[in-house]
Amino acid sequence: MAQHCEKTLKVNVPAEKVWQVLEDYNNIEKFAMTIKSSASANEISSGLGAKRTCTFNNGSSLVEEIIEYHEGQGYKMDISNHSMPLKSMQAEMKVTSIDKNSSEIYMSADFVVKGGPLGWVMGQLIMKPVMKAIFKKVMTGLAYHSETGELISEKLPSDKELAKIILA
Repeated sequence: MAQHCEKTLKVNVPAEKVWQVLEDYNNIEKFAMTIKSSASANEISSGLGAKRTCTFNNGSSLVEEIIEYHEGQGYKMDISNHSMPLKSMQAEMKVTSIDKNSSEIYMSADFVVKGGPLGWVMGQLIMKPVMKAIFKKVMTGLAYHSETGELISEKLPSDKELAKIILA
């Protein structure tokens, strides 16, 4: 049984700046603090069909392939070759302009957990809250990197630094 989780974040960063970073598909490690490296997994580096292998700080990895692409707005990815207890997963990242100086970043995931009814419960009680927390960190890192150009390491900047960028 498929499950869905999503999160949005309003930021003091123009949508065009956020899109420039999102469009640089093979460099997610610049803003996602849990990803150590990201490399192209095929000859397509951006847009529909682009595929990357993300290696996490803990040594695990997964492959993300763009299956829907909307220029200047976002994309949907199919997630494969992972060690998570999932039958399938698709994720989406997009940005929408609020005004010339601010935007809203959106992340979502649709996934099916292995294990039948017990897996569904695990998805509801454990995976959804964990994914939402990860989404918030990724989107915060994306906004900060988009605005400052600074790389996000294994932890986010201070709340004081983020207060200028993240809208309440």
